[in-house]
Amino acid sequence: MSKAQRYGMYVEIAKRAEESGLYTGERLSLLMDIESADEKFNLRLEEWLAADDFNFIHDLYGIMDHIVRDKFPADDFGFFVPRFAGR
Repeated sequence: MSKAQRYGMYVEIAKRAEESGLYTGERLSLLMDIESADEKFNLRLEEWLAADDFNFIHDLYGIMDHIVRDKFPADDFGFFVPRFAGR
């Protein structure tokens, strides 16, 4: 998957979060969090986007709650590892 395709997936994940009422902040902030997590964990984005609500929410909030935003891309997520981290 190209970088442009990956970014498109970030947008789709953000849209799902917004449309579900799971995220109401600035989209750019969420996109930066997702991109940082993808850089760190090589996320399986298509699987995450297609996941049931429980697993989708686990990774969404896990990323947002554990990311240390002291630089971009962030690379510190504490001990959190997303369910959709690359294999």
